[in-house]
Amino acid sequence: MNEEFLHYVWKYQLFSFHDLKTTIEEDLTILKVGSHNHNSGPDFLNSKIEINNQLWFGNIEIHLKSSDWYAHHHEIDQNYDAVILHVVWEDDATIFMKNNKPLPVLVLKDFILKSALNNYQNLFSVRQRWIPCEMEISSIDNFTLSNWKERLFFERLERKSDAMNSLLVMNKNDFEAVLFQLLAKNFGLKVNGDAFFNLAKSFDFSILRKVRSDELQLSALLFGQAGFLDAKIEDEYHQQLKIEYKYLLHKYSLQPIVNMQFSFFRMRPPNFPTIRIAQFVSLYHLHQNLFSKIIQIDSLKGFYKLFDVSINPFWKTHYTFDKISKSSPKKITKSFVDLLLINTIIPLKFLYQKNRGEVNENEFLDILQEIKSEKNSIITKFNEIGVKAKNAYESQSLIELKNNFCEKKLCLQCAIGVKLLSSGLSKS
Repeated sequence: MNEEFLHYVWKYQLFSFHDLKTTIEEDLTILKVGSHNHNSGPDFLNSKIEINNQLWFGNIEIHLKSSDWYAHHHEIDQNYDAVILHVVWEDDATIFMKNNKPLPVLVLKDFILKSALNNYQNLFSVRQRWIPCEMEISSIDNFTLSNWKERLFFERLERKSDAMNSLLVMNKNDFEAVLFQLLAKNFGLKVNGDAFFNLAKSFDFSILRKVRSDELQLSALLFGQAGFLDAKIEDEYHQQLKIEYKYLLHKYSLQPIVNMQFSFFRMRPPNFPTIRIAQFVSLYHLHQNLFSKIIQIDSLKGFYKLFDVSINPFWKTHYTFDKISKSSPKKITKSFVDLLLINTIIPLKFLYQKNRGEVNENEFLDILQEIKSEKNSIITKFNEIGVKAKNAYESQSLIELKNNFCEKKLCLQCAIGVKLLSSGLSKS
């Protein structure tokens, strides 16, 4: 048993109102349970009850045990002076108020609906389940599930954008600079994400603004800062970049990062860090104000067009500086753009709109509903238990559900859990 469940029972009145009695056998009538308080102070505010025909207005405090009142030091907190009823699961101590009179107590376990208690026990007692409601979740009606998915999606978007906001502050509210750093991290994928992020932060974005119109200088800046120009390679293009980087190194007092941060191990050649840097160069050489363009685009087709850039001819026949390979265009794929949209572009654009007080929620929903669902272990398991993700909007919602509700056992804060507990859908 936990206190949060008692809050839930009280809030949704999942107990018998017939013949309610306090612990000293006084008649008790609940006229208004009050409003749930999520801040400091009593759990429910502005409640209305009647004890032995005497009307009381005030607050309700809920504990597992009566003695928790003293354990939480409520006796010295004036916020609790207006408590009119102590609702507990177990009455193990008498609580006296400042007038030296005992605080009226309702032992909730004596009146809780048996069905509600059974549903709670069924939901929380099976420890080996992947999620607590995996046997019941497929029975949830589409209306409840759809509404909850939308809220989960925007909660996830809020969290992502909040994390980006600290980076925005560090970059003095320069969205172009933040986009550059976050896109760089995404271009590195999971294996090289941190290395790419370090690369993007290894120099001031103002330097990139100065050199990006010159593809050779931009390439030299990024490959040089990444440490890929340190090796002695007898190749004309590599030598050109090396000379150019030496110039930039002294002009801007640059400090390259350690080349060993980048990994090629067990990676498909199209994902080699050299290829991703080359694509990144092409993107920023072609689009001088990338974030400004992103703000204007409101369709998936528009984003695909934006990222449709041609790589430098050298890289069409190379995956690394020192080895020639079969010619291929090495374009940024649509599936890769999808990842950029999910992880960086949409959350950052959401943050931008939120800062301006004009969030267009439908724009984000429309784009992600066009993108295919992500493929990972979480989505695979949800599919197995009967909850299908038809697109990226739904897969993002389900990832949020699993990581921030199911894993933390926050069923009482989840629309699915509340529905199961209140409607008797949980099965033993």
